[in-house]
Amino acid sequence: MELREQLNETETARAFSRQAEIFDAYDAGNTINQYKRQRVRKHVLRHLAAGDAGSTVYAGGAEPTILELNAGTGIDAAYFASKGFSVHATDIAEGMQEKLRENMQRQGLSDKVTTELCSFTALDTLRQRGPYDLIFSNFAGLNCTGELDKVLRSFAPLVKPGGQVTLVILPGFCLWETLLFLRGRWRTAFRRLISGRKGTPSHVEGHHFRCWYYSSSYVVRALKDSFDLLSVEGLCTMVPPSYIEHFAEQHPGAWRLLREGEERWKQRWPWKNIGDYYIISFRKK
Repeated sequence: MELREQLNETETARAFSRQAEIFDAYDAGNTINQYKRQRVRKHVLRHLAAGDAGSTVYAGGAEPTILELNAGTGIDAAYFASKGFSVHATDIAEGMQEKLRENMQRQGLSDKVTTELCSFTALDTLRQRGPYDLIFSNFAGLNCTGELDKVLRSFAPLVKPGGQVTLVILPGFCLWETLLFLRGRWRTAFRRLISGRKGTPSHVEGHHFRCWYYSSSYVVRALKDSFDLLSVEGLCTMVPPSYIEHFAEQHPGAWRLLREGEERWKQRWPWKNIGDYYIISFRKK
């Protein structure tokens, strides 16, 4: 790994460690965040139910396993553990891992969720190598590396034949974000379009790092040798991004209509490509 990438990982870890104490409260209080999580979970379970690896979730076979990358405070790990999965939750931020363990203990899920401080750029050092029924990464953690292709190519040994990969990634264009130029927010409106190979400056809790944006075709190319594409769907294409806070509460009629429209068009062009995120899933060959 290049020195620049190592320094970026260090700053990213510091940033999200500092955010760990307030993350759960912010997430729970944001209606759009809750919508996003519901959409992602529905997507994951739909494809698992349709595949051999996921049939155990419903047929009462061996306990299905998940390797979660950038697991944060364990919000998704707790959900999947409650559904009968065994989750190995990894993250690079020590603060997030500490909070995750606290949350699992408080919810009585410590026997279902194991943890490991590990970067997704170093999965070859992972202690618990599976193989897993699912590799899962939510809410753009994978955008915090400029070497995503290398990360993706490290997945195959960690996934069972017929197993699944589901990732939630920030694309290089977001319609809602670009429209912010109408409000004079030029830097935010065009940050994805000018990102390039050096990435875009970001900051969380006073720590500065860089992030990169990736198209779904980039991910498909990186995984095509070992995985078949299942589906791509846009997330927050018609529904606004979660940083447009209180939209759902202030505009309940529009909120309902936009949710219905997004559900209808999420897998169709161009909507699957122009959201704040896209959800993409693969099946191992």
